[in-house]
Amino acid sequence: MITRTRLAAGACALLAALTAGLAFPPGAAAGEPTGQDAPKVDLVLDVSGSMRARDIDGQSRMAAAKQAFNEVLDATPEEVELGIRTLGANYPGDDRKTGCKDTAQLYPVGPLDRTEAKTAVATLSPTGWTPIGPALLKAAGDLDGGDGSKRIVLISDGEDTCAPLDPCEVAREIAAKGIGLTIDTLGLVPTAKLSRQLSCIAEATGGTYTSVEHQDELTDRVNQLVDRAADPVVTPVPAEGADRCAGAPTLKSGLYTDREEFGQQRFYRVDVRPGQELRASVSVAADRAVNPGYGVLMRAVTSKGREIVRGEAAGNGRTDVISTGLRYPKAESDDEDAPAEAVCLAVSHSFSAASGVKATPGLPLELTVDVVDAPSQAGDVAAFGLGRGWWLLGVLILAGFLAGLVWGWLSRWRFAVWRTN
Repeated sequence: MITRTRLAAGACALLAALTAGLAFPPGAAAGEPTGQDAPKVDLVLDVSGSMRARDIDGQSRMAAAKQAFNEVLDATPEEVELGIRTLGANYPGDDRKTGCKDTAQLYPVGPLDRTEAKTAVATLSPTGWTPIGPALLKAAGDLDGGDGSKRIVLISDGEDTCAPLDPCEVAREIAAKGIGLTIDTLGLVPTAKLSRQLSCIAEATGGTYTSVEHQDELTDRVNQLVDRAADPVVTPVPAEGADRCAGAPTLKSGLYTDREEFGQQRFYRVDVRPGQELRASVSVAADRAVNPGYGVLMRAVTSKGREIVRGEAAGNGRTDVISTGLRYPKAESDDEDAPAEAVCLAVSHSFSAASGVKATPGLPLELTVDVVDAPSQAGDVAAFGLGRGWWLLGVLILAGFLAGLVWGWLSRWRFAVWRTN
């Protein structure tokens, strides 16, 4: 039974997403927030020489950033562990190799001492280079450990000066580790080139980019991002899919993340018992430039490779995320000890990298799996995506046939009357 209708696939994806979490075993569901660790935020501030420019409300960019930081520190929720990292704050020389190592932890990530943090910020003075890539790598290390939410907020007024360590590639590598870290970026009086670079960094990890030209805008946006870190979130659990069904990892209900390279197919196994229904959805994001015209396909297959049901969707280049889903109900059995069926989810996509774009790491993939009690008389639910709609379809066909007969008879009768008269 194969579902080919994109509308049906989209509805399944939405249903799977909405029901995710409802059937998760308490304290055991993959991707469920545990609340055991405090949310962590690392504010990464550009302190390079260009921050001396006086074009933000009549004051220098550095002065605007300091004022914003002081207000943010006052408003930081008590439950958030916050740290501050700088880039370009210490080395004033011209040696590029040394300048590109200039990143330091100004205030360590942990319980916030507002007075101590403000004192540290007050000492900053615009100095050197703009090593965004190295700073992001170090900031990811600052947030290492724990299962709470992790967020980097990068504030910069210029693009990275330490290529070939491309900060966008660094962000993709961080995302590929599956540690649930989000990078948000803010550009102070940005140029087109800076906007593109900061947007790319944010998109690689599911973060946001904001252009800032006033001090109050900077304060408000950083406050929003710090507050967002304190909100309960579901962090996807890393799951490394296999290249064949036999070696696929077994997943329970939950939210998972993986990377899938161009032209690759990933397999994941889910055990479905009689009387249960498997609901799954997948989203693949284009975190780099890709060619237009692409699709994503998810299939549920048996351990022997026979296809049970599928969901697919296509895109034309106007969106950078594409999703699909499927449902598979397993009929109940009279045998109470009937074993579970091993169902393999095969995920593939038809994205292709644009010319000159790196193919690795693979594109980010997010998979939602939910195994719930199947609805009554579930045997026909997956039948071509119509389920019990077959009855309605049959009634409509019969009604249309009868209406056609009546209309044809009336037309012939009117024509005969017209000829007689």
